[in-house]
Amino acid sequence: MQGSAFELALHASLFVKLILGVLIGFSVGSWAVIVYKYGHFRAASRESSSFLERFRAGGDPQDLLRTARALEVSPLARLFRSVYPPRGSLTREHLDRSLKRQEMAEGQRLHGFLIFLAVTGSAAPFIGLLGTVWGIINAFRGIGAAGSASLAVVAPGIAEALITTAAGLAAAIPAVVAYNSYLAWARRIMLQTESFSEELKDLFAKEVA
Repeated sequence: MQGSAFELALHASLFVKLILGVLIGFSVGSWAVIVYKYGHFRAASRESSSFLERFRAGGDPQDLLRTARALEVSPLARLFRSVYPPRGSLTREHLDRSLKRQEMAEGQRLHGFLIFLAVTGSAAPFIGLLGTVWGIINAFRGIGAAGSASLAVVAPGIAEALITTAAGLAAAIPAVVAYNSYLAWARRIMLQTESFSEELKDLFAKEVA
């Protein structure tokens, strides 16, 4: 694989190798978050739709509670479990507070790990740019040492610059796309959760003091 990106990276300077290692770490971490959060959001959406359908169909509340306990990922199911069964001494104000606390907990759970995608998307291009500058500096050092600007002299430094630029973008682009997509997905789920919270307030309004 003479002249391949992998070969050029192997022969890069120690500083560029360090930058590439950091970018690879960001890329691997962001892809792990992307895969994990996709599964989490997909399960949360599917389970919430299933629970909401069962809830609006009516039926025995105890059966609904058993269903809610079986749906471990659904924010709606957890919201229902947090206030059911309602206690007679519970006031409407306390009910509102309990639901609001649970909504906040669900929001934090949905947004968990998304900050890593945001950091990767914003930091990776600049880390790659640092390697780019370093590669160009090495290219100029080669010109100064050789006294000429032949391709053989500048190629190693330019190669380092291009590799780190590409690595930074390769880490950042998927992270940015996933972050924006998952943020919108989380907002949709939270809107559904807040709407369901109002339904629970209306349902339990007569059962609390």
